Amino acid sequence: MRLGFAVKVLGQKGLKSNDARRWQNAPHLRVSIEYVNAIFDYLAETKLSMYRISSDFAPYLTHPDLPQFHHQIEEAKEELVALGKRAREMNLRLSFHPSQYIVLNSPNEKLARNSIKDFNAQAIMLDIMEQSDEAVVVTHVGGVYGEREAAMQRFIERHRTLPEPAKRRLVLENDDVSWGVADVLKIHEATGIRCIFDHQHHGCINPDERDAVEACCAMLRTWPTDTKPKIHFSSPRIEARLIARRDKATGKRVQSEAAPLASQHDDYIDASVFVPFARAVACAMERAENDVPFDVMCEAKAKDLAVLQLRQELVTLAPDIAVA
Repeated sequence: MRLGFAVKVLGQKGLKSNDARRWQNAPHLRVSIEYVNAIFDYLAETKLSMYRISSDFAPYLTHPDLPQFHHQIEEAKEELVALGKRAREMNLRLSFHPSQYIVLNSPNEKLARNSIKDFNAQAIMLDIMEQSDEAVVVTHVGGVYGEREAAMQRFIERHRTLPEPAKRRLVLENDDVSWGVADVLKIHEATGIRCIFDHQHHGCINPDERDAVEACCAMLRTWPTDTKPKIHFSSPRIEARLIARRDKATGKRVQSEAAPLASQHDDYIDASVFVPFARAVACAMERAENDVPFDVMCEAKAKDLAVLQLRQELVTLAPDIAVA
């Protein structure tokens, strides 16, 4: 099992995940590649073997009004090839997860077309880096827009029209607002898209009250037997939230406490929940004669620090769970 984290490194100061300069300062994919090479140094040092690249890796790449950025992939092809070679030598599992504004099922045709461009661009970068089919581009279904069946059908129909790289790399995750595991599996049946189980999201939206282990196993089985699946795992924040509101009488902003949200991620992973869940999934898959190992993307706010802590806790709490 590989354990990974997303984008930002907290365990070493000064590591940037992408060239975040504004367009006026001519940011470029080449600069982002330099930054990610430095992150790879850190991953090698800490023996972490799974990493999600920033969705802004190639800044303004598909921006419709900034054509000067549209050729970054070709301009940085040599550097992408070298970065991919290094990832393979390190046995790194890489991925992308475009932002919430990249929506395949939007009723806005222009937004949908732009989203397809983003999916395809990230898939092409993984192809140029010669990453295996384990390297994926993760998305959610999108919105409901007041018509659930139509929204699902739009996703299915647009998936069929995706360029080949995007269709091959795109995978679908259950979300925490609108689209649960049952919905995602319906879309898989119609399209063949691979699915990623998000443990915390399942706790937020599970209308058919499906057991988490059963749901996870169903999602893992959407992957071909020659490609290792992955799941997302995080722990909900249990501390009260501080909310700032403007007092109508005084005009001043006043802070007050509110109950935590089930969708908010905690800083670290609760190993006392993760260990029995991971064991139960492994046992269930073995009983079904589908003993598929899986990797885990840890979506904790402490990023790499959360992964390092979980890995250390597994040594004591679960020596039977082998971590790469």
